[in-house]
Amino acid sequence: MRLTRRLATSALARRAIAGAAVAVVASAGLVAVDASVASATPPGIPSKASAQSQLNALTVKSEGSTSGYSRDLFPHWITISGACNTRETVLKRDGTSVVTDSSCAATSGRWYSPYDGATWTAASDVDIDHVVPLAEAWRSGASGWTTSRRQSFANDLTRPQLIAVTDNVNQAKGDQDPSTWQPPLSSYRCTYSKMWITVKYNWGLSLQSSEKSALQSMLNTCSS
Repeated sequence: MRLTRRLATSALARRAIAGAAVAVVASAGLVAVDASVASATPPGIPSKASAQSQLNALTVKSEGSTSGYSRDLFPHWITISGACNTRETVLKRDGTSVVTDSSCAATSGRWYSPYDGATWTAASDVDIDHVVPLAEAWRSGASGWTTSRRQSFANDLTRPQLIAVTDNVNQAKGDQDPSTWQPPLSSYRCTYSKMWITVKYNWGLSLQSSEKSALQSMLNTCSS
């Protein structure tokens, strides 16, 4: 997560959440929300029933320590294909009409952030979020993994672990779990809970009691 802040504000995001066509300065990279643009849709999002079974199967225990943690222990972004690394791959997957240069950097496109309902036209305004943050994974069992396994986790394109979202919304999330942070766009919390649950389940990570309660409340809002 980059430390630089972009020009979007939480107030803008909330207005976008409400479904209004928000007009802002074009140079900021934010455009009016358009329901026709592609929404970021990572693979492997389970049904409500599957997510519930996975949640029930997860080990609940006290959260571990962040002692010894470093993002460098989760190597990313790695090369995926040709000149494209993981970030660039997700930008192309989650965006609309994405154009890249010879080094695979996105030079234009549109990205809808399902966390807050904002749409961006500059890749620099978009972060690739680790749905289950790296530090959270460390505290939940990844501290005992090999570096190779942590690399696979940090670049997982098979499960719903990576998603393109507004950069400063991602930065506000930090390494928090759902007991202290949930997407500002409440209608996305069902999907977010299913993504979080299945990532932890497939990677054999534990969760704490408050985290499980928050996930269950979010999952209860799902219709399917």
